[in-house]
Amino acid sequence: MSSLKGIKVAEFCEVAAGPFCGMLLADLGADVIKIEKPGGDALRMWPPLSDGFSENFASVNRNKRSVVLDLKSDDGLKAARAIILASDVVIENFRPGVMAKLGIDFETMQQQKPDLIYCSISAYGQSGPRSREGGFDLTMQAMSGIMSVTGEPGGAPVKCGVPLCDFTTALYGAFGVAAALREREQTGKGQYIDLSMLGASLAIAALQTSEYFGTGDNPRKLGSAHSRNAPYQAFQTEDGYFGMAAGNNNLWASVCKVVELPALETDERYLNPTLRAENQTALKETLEAIFSKKPTSHWLQVFSEAGVPCSPINNYADVLSDPQVEHMGWVQDLTLANGFKTKTFGSPMRINGETLKVNIRPPQLGEHTEEVLAQLGLGLNKE
Repeated sequence: MSSLKGIKVAEFCEVAAGPFCGMLLADLGADVIKIEKPGGDALRMWPPLSDGFSENFASVNRNKRSVVLDLKSDDGLKAARAIILASDVVIENFRPGVMAKLGIDFETMQQQKPDLIYCSISAYGQSGPRSREGGFDLTMQAMSGIMSVTGEPGGAPVKCGVPLCDFTTALYGAFGVAAALREREQTGKGQYIDLSMLGASLAIAALQTSEYFGTGDNPRKLGSAHSRNAPYQAFQTEDGYFGMAAGNNNLWASVCKVVELPALETDERYLNPTLRAENQTALKETLEAIFSKKPTSHWLQVFSEAGVPCSPINNYADVLSDPQVEHMGWVQDLTLANGFKTKTFGSPMRINGETLKVNIRPPQLGEHTEEVLAQLGLGLNKE
């Protein structure tokens, strides 16, 4: 895919949010130069390590080039400035103030390059009472309220198993950069994007924040259930669990037919989604008494045949081998920089019927340092 071909991105980022943002742009054809400190991105040391190369690192750093710079040295800063001035976009996820201390912040670099697009990713934003505080996905899930609605009622705080805040922030970052590039086409001016993990995490909680604004009450933990719809959760069967979502009255009628309890459809407690949600504890008990008599495979088959959305509770081995995933071509072969052959999950987007491909394998640390600096007419002292 070459939508962003010709766009150069300087990525000063580590671990997840920033690197994933950079990779999203790289997948679309941008030339992303990942600037790493001596020793490299900390994610390079995260297991699993395949012959010494981190599969976690590989998963968020494909289609990039790696340059090692010591930003504490004059040569390193000189090279960083040159890379920025040769770039269209900068992405950085240092704590607020660090890039300014180094003299490579937006205000400084824009004076030399007015059309520069600069995206700063941080925990809380570049200004405000918490701006100097750091944050990780766990603390952002806790701070943003996500953990208050995750888990079983009355249970201990639970975080989402996927680093939701990191990757949501990355998506907003790539979206913001794409919008800024379009704006630059029209005005010739650069943009500064101040993107916080806290803000991104709150933004995707639109239903929860609107519930609070509308009622004054905090949303509650409901396990896998829904606050405004039922049956809409995971149910236990004879041999496991499955998820089933009857999100409207027509689907509810189908559920009643499948479980052979037509009286449920006219039960005053279950006449509409709101009433079913209010009485979903009793409804779950009624349904699970029936579901417990047959295996999961049976219920998946009969609900699917009835047109009711349902799904097994997959692990990653299950879903990655699903025929639909195979059909979409999302799982791709990948050869790491050390020659180790593995697989990776590529971009979920199909554009004009084509799945985006991995064009450049995840780089070895500093693999492209000499190449990039030579293109800029630079070299680092090796003393």
